[in-house]
Amino acid sequence: MSTSSAPSAPSAPSASATSPTKTPKSSRIPKVPFWAQILAGLALGVLLGWVAKSNDLGWLTSTLQHIGDLFVQLLKLAVAPLVFFAILVSITNLRQVNNAARLATRTLLWFMATSLIAVAIGLAIGLLTHPGAGTGLTPKDGKLPEHAGSWIDFLTGIVPTDVITPFTELNVLQIVFMAAVAGIAALRLGEKAEPVLRLSRSVLELLQKALWWVIRLAPIGTVGLIGNAIATYGWNLIGKYATFTVDIYVGCALVLFGVYPLLLATVAKANPLQFFRGAWPAIQLAFVSRSSVGTMPVTQQVTQRLGVPREYASFAVPFGSTTKMDGCASIYPAIAAIFIAQIFDVHLAVGDYILIAFVSVIGSAATAGLTGATVMLTLTLSTLGLPLEGVGLLMAIDPILDMMRTATNVAGQSVIPILVSAKEKILDREAYNSAKSISLNAAAAADAEEKVSVPAAA
Repeated sequence: MSTSSAPSAPSAPSASATSPTKTPKSSRIPKVPFWAQILAGLALGVLLGWVAKSNDLGWLTSTLQHIGDLFVQLLKLAVAPLVFFAILVSITNLRQVNNAARLATRTLLWFMATSLIAVAIGLAIGLLTHPGAGTGLTPKDGKLPEHAGSWIDFLTGIVPTDVITPFTELNVLQIVFMAAVAGIAALRLGEKAEPVLRLSRSVLELLQKALWWVIRLAPIGTVGLIGNAIATYGWNLIGKYATFTVDIYVGCALVLFGVYPLLLATVAKANPLQFFRGAWPAIQLAFVSRSSVGTMPVTQQVTQRLGVPREYASFAVPFGSTTKMDGCASIYPAIAAIFIAQIFDVHLAVGDYILIAFVSVIGSAATAGLTGATVMLTLTLSTLGLPLEGVGLLMAIDPILDMMRTATNVAGQSVIPILVSAKEKILDREAYNSAKSISLNAAAAADAEEKVSVPAAA
């Protein structure tokens, strides 16, 4: 009987013996926050670009260019199908929302209103600072862009000639048109369209999952994009565009940190600091990737975490990612038009400034959520009758400008759904007030968990 109690004795040592195996967890290298990875990528890119430029290291410049180009190509690879299925599914999701038509209308009106505010700020800055004066640039320095936009191309280019070309040539405006038609048709068909919708939701989740993997490569892509810009153009070229560059950054900053917080505080009655706390992952990724569409999964995730209903966010964010461009379609073309007019010694009248505002509101979809805003700029210049060679003057500095422009775009794509939700009294105030900045890993995990918990028909 004494032996029956003996076996119980070793149980204590066995428990304590297992405890040491848990201690190594605390010795693991802590994960570096994504924002820190981005900053490290920026710093390393500037350093490598400076080394390549100073020592004329062609192989290093080429390597940086390939790294940056590969990252952008990976983002663009998912753009066409992502936009199509995101728009299609988002339109069908609106049937789950009360007053869907009013939500869509208010969203569009707020897009237009903030675009007008942004272009007004851009025009004011351009008129005050004269960015084209004293640069040393002449019309001879300009060259025609490879692709130019016009109103005829814009209007006739909305409807594709076939269903394949928009995807192969990455004409996002036409892809949005086809997706919208398909989504509306699916709504009208009802249950008959459900098999197609289930497939569309599955494909969309697959694309977003793959895009999360690409997004995690952003710090590496940053090294290549920034490094190549410094190595190729150097600081001397940037110095020629100093006033113009500062104008773009100041204009975007006024919208990003002035207009948006003011609207949040007055219209949504929400704490602006809380918005930046929750939306910062999307804003910082937009700054690096220079792609609104590439950032879309993160933008939608943070918008939902800020209290916007999932069904409405899944419509407003994809819609905004292709049409809401305060940085690229409002501030940038306004200041750029003034800059180019001064270089080519062309006088702009009051009517020209009104045309700039009109183009920024109506033609913003031409930017299509991709890196760069060349199409939008050429559309503005052709409307004003300014020489398109002026676009060539700005191509060298464009990557530096596009970072701030895209960050402003993405912030607006999240702000507007919050404003509309607040006015419609569907904003989850508790979620908004408790939203915190999260890492991309946590955002991806939360996105996957949320999709598992939400029925497919939702």
